[in-house]
Amino acid sequence: MPVDELAASYAYCRRLHRSQGRTFYLGTLLLPRWKRRHVHALYGFTRYTDDLVDHVAGDREQRLRTWTERFTAAMTGGPTGGPTGGPTGGPVDDPILPAIRHAVEVFGLDPADFTAFLRSMAMDLTVTGYQTYDDLLGYMEGSAAAIGTLMLPILGARDPSAAREPARHLGFAFQLDRILLRVLDRDPAALEVAFARLFGGRSAEPVLRFLDEDTGPLDELRLIRSLPPWPYLRALGP
Repeated sequence: MPVDELAASYAYCRRLHRSQGRTFYLGTLLLPRWKRRHVHALYGFTRYTDDLVDHVAGDREQRLRTWTERFTAAMTGGPTGGPTGGPTGGPVDDPILPAIRHAVEVFGLDPADFTAFLRSMAMDLTVTGYQTYDDLLGYMEGSAAAIGTLMLPILGARDPSAAREPARHLGFAFQLDRILLRVLDRDPAALEVAFARLFGGRSAEPVLRFLDEDTGPLDELRLIRSLPPWPYLRALGP
């Protein structure tokens, strides 16, 4: 692959990351310079895929299927094709695939994690709700936990096997917090119903009290201990 083509792909992912994921982008500045572009590539791939599902007009299922086929072809050494929706084959002219393919090669990222992510993106097209916490975990396995495990090789975990489970649960925690906060923002009354359904009838009152700005640190600690076994507690490890 020409060096200028790969550099252009990484630059595209960096611009996408900077404009669409500002907080995460700023966090990459803490990494060694040589690692940052690989995080930009991972973000660019996941963000682009998510936008295909959530924001692109037209036949979203077909677009996701075509994108998945082109990504799979690129990961196996084949051509990446033209614009999304076009036929597979032809030159590598996609702005994202060259960078993510290179990142996968450099760090040996697990193809199973990408498969899980794409499976969850497909679920977004058909599933409108989750009746139990286990059902939700099945979705978050690809949409959140897989991102945590894909980041491990890039971050340089000293013991990847030991870090894998904490990374998965940290991914769960981040997404679960976003989900509950989104429900709270859109319809506070619905949080109680959603919380009880997901956590076996438990009350959402501790969560609401935890989010109260007037709650002191000691009270917050007591509230955390009263909650269900939140993923971010498991993320701390044994």
